[in-house]
Amino acid sequence: MRLKATVALLFPATLSTCVLAEVATPIAAVVLHPGSATVVRTAQVAPGMTQVVFSGLPARFDAQTLRAEAGPHVRVGQIVTQDAAGAAALNPAEAELDARILALQDQQAALDAEIAAAELVKRYLQRFSSEAGVPTEGQGLPTDAKTLTGMVDAIGQGASAALAKIQGLTVQKRELAKQIDVLQRDLGQLRSGIRDSRSVTVMLSAARAGELKLSYQVANAGWKPAYRAALDTQAATLDLERLASVAQRTGEDWHNVELTLSTTQPRLSPAGPEPQPWVLTWQPPMPAQMSAMESKARTLGPLAGAAAPASIAPSDEADYQPPTFVNHGAFASEFVVPTPVSLPADGREVSVSLARQTLPAKHHLRIAPRLEKVAVVTAEAERPEGVWLPGDTQLFRDGSYVGSAYWSPASAERFVFSFGRDDQLRVAVDQVEGQAGTTGVFDKRREQRVAEVFTLTNTHKSPVAVLLLESSPVSGSEEITVRAAFDPAPTIQAWQQRRGVVAWEKTLAAGESAKFGVDYTIAYPLDGFVGGLE
Repeated sequence: MRLKATVALLFPATLSTCVLAEVATPIAAVVLHPGSATVVRTAQVAPGMTQVVFSGLPARFDAQTLRAEAGPHVRVGQIVTQDAAGAAALNPAEAELDARILALQDQQAALDAEIAAAELVKRYLQRFSSEAGVPTEGQGLPTDAKTLTGMVDAIGQGASAALAKIQGLTVQKRELAKQIDVLQRDLGQLRSGIRDSRSVTVMLSAARAGELKLSYQVANAGWKPAYRAALDTQAATLDLERLASVAQRTGEDWHNVELTLSTTQPRLSPAGPEPQPWVLTWQPPMPAQMSAMESKARTLGPLAGAAAPASIAPSDEADYQPPTFVNHGAFASEFVVPTPVSLPADGREVSVSLARQTLPAKHHLRIAPRLEKVAVVTAEAERPEGVWLPGDTQLFRDGSYVGSAYWSPASAERFVFSFGRDDQLRVAVDQVEGQAGTTGVFDKRREQRVAEVFTLTNTHKSPVAVLLLESSPVSGSEEITVRAAFDPAPTIQAWQQRRGVVAWEKTLAAGESAKFGVDYTIAYPLDGFVGGLE
């Protein structure tokens, strides 16, 4: 929305003369926060100006956040706000939809009037035909066949015309109802409920020309991070694009604005909680009678006559939730959108690109056969510099979309992405016959054996790197002992510092198979129970 600012120019030669002019004050820039936005408007100031009036602003912004800034030769003074009630929607797109709906509803009313007139004609013909069929005393039907035929034809033609008109008008009314329904759905997405406007008058003294910036905070706007990761297995590269999902429902459209995305959240308290003294008090034992009375009072709860607190009905603004996220970083970060952005005030989420970079990546097939007999294509890359926030990620492998996932890089030194399943690595799990029994004469214990062989077969036409993961049992108490044997020995004993998780790294040639054996013997007291053992 392009608003107008009224400026008063006071000429030095004529101190009592005040000339009013209008200059455009569009939204020049927006700093978008999670759940709110800082809107910046600009106006050009000429020498001698004494005030600038920004009119037509939405009346819902926080007036306490108003801030006026100008160049070194323009002194800013008092800032005055004034609200004005309005009957029409402040957003032009919303007002246009309202007007179109009202016009169609007026057409519906006109059709209703025509239908009522046709119904009146139909009822008259019905009454006339019924009265004509039953002659009254002293009055009879025409005896002339020609006259009688003409009268019957006239009644029939009139009735047919009335019924046809009613049918045609009903069809037109139904089509209008469809158009109104579509427009009302569009209006429902766009409606902000803002009809009142606000003007802001900035008093100033301009010795030279300059620029005046007016900024303020608005709600019902926000952003959240997103990413697009594309793996090229042939080139061994990972294309990582940083995105942002932005949306707003502030009551006015943003056209070609400079958009900055910030992780700060001005709507939250800027101060943190402060510790208070931790005071411990002691009370002597209460008499038995007093203790019983206190227990009864706790059982009865609050007085029956006490009224429950009234619930607050949610407002229309509470129905809209702008995109937001939680930032756990130590300090705030800002991301500048490289190109101007136009964002309608209908709440729809728009994706904007922030940056893109290509990283060298190593990919392999990750398998956890005890959990799932399917390999997953996994890529790893060194973590580049910069702030990386958690967000939804679209995943592509060799140009094909494989799905989306929520990615939380946190403080990981390497970026890890999963790019879907690979059906060309066959995985087989074969059980080795186990045995259970008791050992010892005086200290009887039970032993249980769990043994399996995992077989991987590469059906690709080229070698593939595989990473096989296995969760070996770990004793959680001194009563349980575990003996583990692996064939071959794992190449990683504690994968990602996870206790008991071992891994094998191996490259399988085209058509090659490899076997990995695990054998666990678990001993525990005969009269106890072992949790986690199937």
